[in-house]
Amino acid sequence: MSKKNQLVLLIFLILAADQCLKCWVKLYHPTGEIVRVLGMDWFRLHFIENPGMAWGWKFGNETGKAILTLFRLVAVVVGTWYLGKFIREKYTCGFLICAGLIYAGAVGNLIDSLFYGAIFDKGLHYSPILNDYIGYTGIAQFSTAGYSSLLHGSVVDMLYFPIVQGRFPGWIPFIGDNAFEFFSPIFNIADASISVGIVILFLFQQKLIRKESQELPVTGTTNSDVSDQTQIL
Repeated sequence: MSKKNQLVLLIFLILAADQCLKCWVKLYHPTGEIVRVLGMDWFRLHFIENPGMAWGWKFGNETGKAILTLFRLVAVVVGTWYLGKFIREKYTCGFLICAGLIYAGAVGNLIDSLFYGAIFDKGLHYSPILNDYIGYTGIAQFSTAGYSSLLHGSVVDMLYFPIVQGRFPGWIPFIGDNAFEFFSPIFNIADASISVGIVILFLFQQKLIRKESQELPVTGTTNSDVSDQTQIL
């Protein structure tokens, strides 16, 4: 299988997993519901929706939401061109995987923002009267009469890993006796895909961000013959 086909398959699998989980949670669970996966306290599904960026960040009102969605759309279009460029220029497989993870995550959240407001009857939406986003009760269904419109869908999050919970010791200034939790963010597969791709690129950028024709610097001794002139230099 060619690198192009492998990358397309990776992106497709991430998108399929992301969208299937989001639709399943939205169609079968009310917002705010918490489900312990296999009875584990540290791995839960906690269904929430957010109108903004990854990890629940917000970006203003309806206008800001539309701008964010359009920005995502432009980023995906540009990213598609760059992925093709990276493949043509024969970048390393590791770099292509990281780029594919970031791209798939961006597309996954773009689908929510772009279409969910138009295809589901219920969802987190903006109220001009309250000047804020408001939730809903009950369980959503597919509907041609959406809760909002194109560009204004809310992103579905559900993965929650409260691995460690407790309280800070009382002797610690300012935060003593306060509750703490690790890991508290609620996110989705698309968010995780973006984060993993970025972290791996950051940690191994010198090894990954190169073309296959480029050799890594050689360190240490070699078995090749060295001329007297080279040794003197």
